Amino acid sequence: MHFERRSHWSTELGREMAFNVYGHSGKPVLVFPSSGGSQNEYGDFGMVEACSEFVDRGLITFYTPDSLDKESWLAEGKSGHDMALAHEAYDRYIINELVPLIRYERNWQGGLVATGCSMGAYHTVNFALRHPDVFDVAVALSGVYDARFFTGDFYNDDIIYFNSPIDSLWNQEDPWFLDHYRRNRFIVAVGQGAWEGPHIADTKRLEDAFAAKSIPAWFDYWGNDVAHDWDWWRLQMPYFLKALEDEGRL
Repeated sequence: MHFERRSHWSTELGREMAFNVYGHSGKPVLVFPSSGGSQNEYGDFGMVEACSEFVDRGLITFYTPDSLDKESWLAEGKSGHDMALAHEAYDRYIINELVPLIRYERNWQGGLVATGCSMGAYHTVNFALRHPDVFDVAVALSGVYDARFFTGDFYNDDIIYFNSPIDSLWNQEDPWFLDHYRRNRFIVAVGQGAWEGPHIADTKRLEDAFAAKSIPAWFDYWGNDVAHDWDWWRLQMPYFLKALEDEGRL
């Protein structure tokens, strides 16, 4: 498997940002790390190896950027507003700098896949809803989708509101967004075993919002033995990639 350990300067963040590349061809898959994880996490926990069939056949290439969570949603001592401001900078980095680099290097003009586990699933849904012209496939595994999980009550703070998928989607009336959502592919999965309690609740709430907006999506609830853990995510991701291949989306 082709592998590159890379970094580039981010003007948006004012620092060098690391990312890894796994693969030589196919649809780019941008992987958001779990809570505070690095660009190495997806490889270190065996996720790339679990999906190696799709990489080796040239169907996908994984791009795994570093996170900024410890300065945004996981930054103890910051207000919710300041957490959201830090995340907005990360959003600009991904959309204005990393995605164009991926498109240039891969000569890829189509949509990308967004994916992630746990905190990465939150980012997956948030980015896919905010930028449906960039990400036409989202695979979110075991996430929370309410910004209050990080900030507590945020009242009328718009910058947090627009990064809280469960809230912002309910009030989304813009036809441009809704039309993109209905064309795109959303897969949201969660186990029903250990450590999945809040993730089950948020997945159900997100499912209600999708249904209210008539957005087709696959909400998949795995069994009572399926824990919030890499062992299960290593099974889930190739399962969903196979489904996406069968649908002609890879």
